This record gives sequence, C-alpha cells and structure tokens, in this order.
Amino acid sequence: MLSAVKAFLLGPAEEAAPGFDDLQIAVVALLVRAATTDADFSDDERRVIRRLAADSFGLSPTEVDALVAAAESEEARTLDLHRWAQAIKQGYDEAERVRLIEKMWEIVYADGVLDDYEANLLRRVAGLIYVPDRESGAARQRVLARLGLTARPERPPES
Repeated sequence: MLSAVKAFLLGPAEEAAPGFDDLQIAVVALLVRAATTDADFSDDERRVIRRLAADSFGLSPTEVDALVAAAESEEARTLDLHRWAQAIKQGYDEAERVRLIEKMWEIVYADGVLDDYEANLLRRVAGLIYVPDRESGAARQRVLARLGLTARPERPPES
C-alpha cells in the first residue's frame, strides 16, 4: 500500500544507468548539481568530479566517463533531490554521508568562491541525508584547509 502511494506521488521509479547502481548515480549527480548550481561548470570542477568518482567507486577512466555522463543526464532530468537523498541514506552510513558532504564542499570550492546558491544546496542536501550542521561545517573547514583557502563571504547571487 505504501509503495503504491509513494509511486503515485513520486511517479514510477527510474532505472539507474546500465552498469551503475542508484547510489553511484546519486553521488555523482549530486556532485554535478553542486558544480552546476552557480551556472558555471568549469573544467576544474569536472576534473574534481572525475577524481572523486574514480576514488569513491574504484572505476577506470572509461567507467568514470560513462558514470559522469549518466549522472549529468540524470541531473539534467531530475529537479528533485529526494530520490538521490534516499539512495544515499540507504547506501551510506553516517561517516560516508559526511564524506559525501565534504566532497560536495570540494566541488563548490574548486573555483575558490562559494556562491549563495551553492551554500544553500549544501545546507539542503546535508539536511536531506541527515548530516548535522556541525558536521557539514567541519567538512567545509577541512576542505578549506586542504585547498589553502580562507572562509570568505559568500558571493551573492546575480540578479
């Protein structure tokens, strides 16, 4: 019964890209969303996503290319974050969810600047996957230290 109501409200479940599971697609799609939130998907962000995907899932360069392409396609079709959050909550324990938030901070800081939209996305995703603000803030600080950046005021959105 609950499944029928869920299917009615959310629509039919979409299949993961061939060869990749929902968790892999969800993780990389969130990284892509983090990279594209400021409307500037830079080569630096693409390189970081590729490295993180390879490290996270032990994939070859060819597999990473296919996974990133599949995740970009999913990200372009999916407005809602809940589907990805559900896959992450089911597939990752708390420490892995915190590491995902850290990866997302690494993506948004790839260009050295935090956009208001990026900060908002990170707060929303952290809440959806049950990462406390304190843990997300600590993850952000680790990324800033690793990248040699200082916490600067967030860049306001352009009108």
